Amino acid sequence: MDYDVIVIGAGTAGLTAAIYGACLGLKMRCIENEIVGGQIVNASGIVNYPLANNMSGANFANAINKQAKDLGVEISLEKIIDIELGGKTKIIKTKNSKYESKAVIIATGAHHKQLECDGEENFKGKGVAYCATCDGRFFRNKVVGVVGGGNTALEDTIYLSNICKEVHLIHRRDSFRAVKRNIEALKQKDNIILHLNREVIKIEGENTVKQVILKNTKTEDNQKLRLDGLFIAIGLQPQNEEFSQWVDLDKKGYIIADENCKTKTDGVFVAGDTRTKQVRQLVTATADGAVAALMAANYINHRDI
Repeated sequence: MDYDVIVIGAGTAGLTAAIYGACLGLKMRCIENEIVGGQIVNASGIVNYPLANNMSGANFANAINKQAKDLGVEISLEKIIDIELGGKTKIIKTKNSKYESKAVIIATGAHHKQLECDGEENFKGKGVAYCATCDGRFFRNKVVGVVGGGNTALEDTIYLSNICKEVHLIHRRDSFRAVKRNIEALKQKDNIILHLNREVIKIEGENTVKQVILKNTKTEDNQKLRLDGLFIAIGLQPQNEEFSQWVDLDKKGYIIADENCKTKTDGVFVAGDTRTKQVRQLVTATADGAVAALMAANYINHRDI
């Protein structure tokens, strides 16, 4: 057997699982398809995680990556092309390798949906953000925009209105897909400006965001809106279809698992934003990683009994 546990994904949840597994004496490997560290890499600073006050997301990711490697965790950037998780031996194939393990932890996260407009990629971490509770503090007393029309967008807007000078809520429709309570709370804030039937088609600036170009979805007229930052809150998207044979997915594509991080398949666990849960934050990702690793260790210790 190559490994005790293979972790699919090397974001915060995956790396935490690998660290806990290594501390338990398990031989661990992380396989990541995109970037080690996950989405937190794009955060300009962290203020809501213990002992990481004002640490950049990139530095946080580098630190946890180093910690895992120092404990003997093997980490590789590879694209998985085939998996078999049904038997006692879990098999994962990449383009150049085949790995076997006793257990697997799925920690593939959930990606923030992007606007895919001109300038978005250039200004990530330079005024473009996807988590108000993570990055809102850096825009205190400034003018920001929020894009979206669901509960997350409205909650982010209300939160930011308490620390920012002005918050411009931009939504491509003329009504919100949010609960009445959030809509009513929005109306109580004097510093929230609504831009309905508008969509962001371009983000402009120099070193940081300076303004966005809005298009009227009805008249197609354009307007400029000066902003110091733009928060994009149009939803999250998990990518779990390749695991659907061995795990149950909810209607949004998240892996169904409770707080013990177990799936319906023996020896297959899930951690972080990719599972069904109410709160998706850095601290809950680390908690999931720890639980998943402990559950995997318990499974390995008892699977042949």
